Amino acid sequence: MLTSIPALLTPPETEQLLAERFKTLRLQAGYKRITLAARAGVSPASLKRFETTGQVSLKNLLRLAHALGRLPEFADLFTPPEARSLAELREMTRQKTPKRGKI
Repeated sequence: MLTSIPALLTPPETEQLLAERFKTLRLQAGYKRITLAARAGVSPASLKRFETTGQVSLKNLLRLAHALGRLPEFADLFTPPEARSLAELREMTRQKTPKRGKI
């Protein structure tokens, strides 16, 4: 299992790490692949591909996480940064979110 510092992982390394963690959780819960795949509503081949290569669609990843009771862990992804001061909070609330990127 990869034990690198998460901030230094590449996307393929992150895929593999998530796959390894997921497989461990599945086995700890006592599920066979076919059972969990059916419970999640994904094909057994998709689950096998995820656990062996780390590649999975977002839709299937969320379904699999839900089947293992781990969907709430996705709630903190892509949240805006928290203000570190009252002045920063005021500035954040005053600024409008751009409709498109500049670069």
